[in-house]
Parts: sequence; structure tokens; C-alpha cells
Amino acid sequence: MIKDFARHLFPRAVLQRDLTFTYTFCLGGLAFTSFLVLAATGALLLFYYQPTPAAAYPSILLLESSVYGGKYLRSLHRLASHFFLVLIVLHTLRVILTGACAKPRELNWLTGCALLMLAVFEGYTGYLLPMDQLALWATQTGMELVNTLPFGAALRTVLVPDGVGEPMSLLRFYVLHILVVPGAVLLLSSLHFYRVRKNKGVLPYL
Repeated sequence: MIKDFARHLFPRAVLQRDLTFTYTFCLGGLAFTSFLVLAATGALLLFYYQPTPAAAYPSILLLESSVYGGKYLRSLHRLASHFFLVLIVLHTLRVILTGACAKPRELNWLTGCALLMLAVFEGYTGYLLPMDQLALWATQTGMELVNTLPFGAALRTVLVPDGVGEPMSLLRFYVLHILVVPGAVLLLSSLHFYRVRKNKGVLPYL
């Protein structure tokens, strides 16, 4: 798997038509680049963020007012998250419109759909972390929508056992946002790239 992944990144020969920008618009690669920017900026934000209801918002204020480049860093993280979502949606539309999800690429299509859902969930879990009024009410609205789903009440209990913005709920959102969901995205992205290489016989769809 590692050998095939390396060959995908550094192929021995590339068709000239595959190098044109309009071939795939590089949407998948740009989305993954946005993910790497999110990982880098998020890692730096971890040095100042405190995942407790009392300290979360003050730590954001401290970051933006007293840390050199802190406001820029947080803005870059937020913008990268927007780009990540938009690029994945555009990549999905491109795949649908070009028929690149057809057989034998069903597995890659499924992993791509899973990555799209994880990207949305990653954005949702991060929305609560600043613990301002917008974050609290937006997360509360999301939880009310979850309640309308089958098994929604059970899922809500797992995510917010003590209420939106309370200590245990904030900690769960924090762990999901910085560890669980990014790890799943990285794992599925690796599988996604691997299957692209394994399905090389279905060109011109890359």
C-alpha cells in the first residue's frame, strides 16, 4: 500500500493530457492541502486554547489580543476550514458530472462520501470550541436537528451528555475535533489515494 501510494505521488510517466488544469481542477489535491493547513494551524492553536467552559473564550481573547500573529493564525484556520468544505463539495460535483464514480470506482466513491461527511462533522465540532454566543446557539440548533433523526436522542446523549457548552460536552467536542475526526480523515484520505492508484486502468478519470 505504501509503495503504491509513493508511486501515485511520484509516477514514472504522466500523460500530457493529465497535466492540464481543467482535467480535474486539482480539487482533491487542493482539499487535502487545506486539510494540511488546518492540521498545522490547529496544532499551533493548541498551545493557547483551554477546553473548559470558563477558560475557552478568554483563551481565544488572549490569543487574538496578546499573542503575536494570533489573530491571523485563528483567521487562517477558519478560512482553511471554509476552503476545505467548499473544495470537497466541488470535487464531489466534478466526480459526479464526469462519471468518475462509476464501476470499478465504487469503493473510492464511498470513501469520498465518507470524507465529505467527516469534513462537515469536523467543522461542526470545531464551531463550539470558542464558546461565544454564536458557537453555543449554533451548536444547540445542530443538536435539535440531531434529535429529529432516527436514534438522534441516543447520539445527542453521547455528544452532549451534560448539555451544550458544559464541561463534559466541550471536552468531547474538543477530542473529536483535534484527534478522532482528523485521524479518520487522514486514514480515509490515504485509502482514497491508494484506490486512485489501484484503479489506474479507468483513465482518463483520475
